[in-house]
Amino acid sequence: MFSDLKPTEILAAADRIRPLVKRTPLIKSSALSEIAGGDVYLKLENQQTTGSFKLRGALNVLSTLSADARKRGVVASSAGNHGLGVAYAAKHFGVPATIFVPSNAPQVKRDGIVALGATIDTTQPDYDKAMDAAKAFAAERGATFINPCLGEMLLAGQGTVALEILGDIPGLTTLVVNVGGGGLLGGCASLVRAVAPQVKIIGAQSENTAAMSRSLAAGHLVEIESLPTLADGLAGQIDDEAFDIGRHGLDEMVVLSEADIARAIAWLWEAEHQRVEGAGACGVGAVLFEHVRIATPAAIVVSGGNIDAAKFDGVLNG
Repeated sequence: MFSDLKPTEILAAADRIRPLVKRTPLIKSSALSEIAGGDVYLKLENQQTTGSFKLRGALNVLSTLSADARKRGVVASSAGNHGLGVAYAAKHFGVPATIFVPSNAPQVKRDGIVALGATIDTTQPDYDKAMDAAKAFAAERGATFINPCLGEMLLAGQGTVALEILGDIPGLTTLVVNVGGGGLLGGCASLVRAVAPQVKIIGAQSENTAAMSRSLAAGHLVEIESLPTLADGLAGQIDDEAFDIGRHGLDEMVVLSEADIARAIAWLWEAEHQRVEGAGACGVGAVLFEHVRIATPAAIVVSGGNIDAAKFDGVLNG
């Protein structure tokens, strides 16, 4: 569970993956700093190799698998970015990989997975059914299933995002992260709660992917509908382990409308010259549209940049 992940494991993950990932830029946003009344920085994981932070966890998992497990291959379910990360890591380590993605996954993510040499399955209608199919396929083949949001080695890899932020801003007061199934939150909060407990952690997601926020409000797991969303990377249900991450890792949760997410994507391009997907823009939108007041210095994780060209153009010109 959340509390089992130790800072030493995140430090070990950083050592393992350092040669294979970018230490992504941390840039000050003048406009967001003016809104917040103090320094606000953007951690640009949209500039990570494969276009999102997901590569970090995937590399850490693959690097710690036994030779026998690598030979039998890996399987993942993904809205797209986790699949890209697993496909990249599998290619690096010479491991067969099969990735199950929803049939409506962005084409840019599907094409990227195929280009990296993984086998892709797009037969399932939504994220949750893709996960069910991936787990069944892995069990049938004796392959390792790599959960997109859970698992100690995966969370340790994702926690390296917070490790880099704290290294650059030792006096950090607020951390804003996008929240879907809790992988980024779980990794980052494990480190922050242990070594910088003064930091307030704020989560952001869309109204159409609000499994975490609705569950936290209810005090128990709440199942959500599978609805179209710009924040496809945050889609899907959560389970007990993810709920535990949310309860212990979050101080506050913000839910954005789809319209706000579109506006945040456009603003990031126009004001910060960053191409960002919907899931990566939620945290910025939460601060930009003043849905939450943050203490500074603050960092917002811009978690991914893989957005289809037609959708991006539609957002900018719509």
